[in-house]
Amino acid sequence: MILNNKLGITNQIELSQAEEKISKQKAKQLFDSDDIVKVGIGTFEGLVYIHHYLFCDIYEFAGKIREVNISKDDFRFAPVIYLEASLQNIDKMAQSSFDEIVEKYVEMNIAHPFREGNGRATRIWLDLMLKKELKKVIDWNSVDKDEYLSAMKRSVVKDIEIKHLLKQALTDKIDDRVLFMKGIDISYYYEGYALFKTEEL
Repeated sequence: MILNNKLGITNQIELSQAEEKISKQKAKQLFDSDDIVKVGIGTFEGLVYIHHYLFCDIYEFAGKIREVNISKDDFRFAPVIYLEASLQNIDKMAQSSFDEIVEKYVEMNIAHPFREGNGRATRIWLDLMLKKELKKVIDWNSVDKDEYLSAMKRSVVKDIEIKHLLKQALTDKIDDRVLFMKGIDISYYYEGYALFKTEEL
């Protein structure tokens, strides 16, 4: 199914390429323009800001809570009927330690509040929490795709694996532009997007 988009694209491959290029350009702009300081750290409102920023030129639903139930690989994300309550609970979760931040991240992943682009927006949201609270970010380049995806899948039941994986990849290079741009590329690679390099857009 091809998502309705502002670009009028009706070919899935073309849409994927346009989505990757435009939203990576926006991710680059988010960092370079200092708009990133406007993000509410660890709040759903902050995640909405990131999601809208990345995808507003492509989708009408950018930054809007989804109105349909969605699933991936046989896992059903939070049902629409419970989504608002779930997001309110996540907003109240603590975020002062590494464990608390990752637990909050895992819960937001289970909520999957948007129609598309959840993982890419939420990984930026996660890094901003780590940066503010711990003066650390994740070097995504050192997090293996398959290990990450399988750990996230299992995090619904047990989050020890994802905590271990991400903790090993922490770095104190919190304002490193190159690290951020590479991180965006890896984040997109996790989702199957690897045509463009953010730095070159």
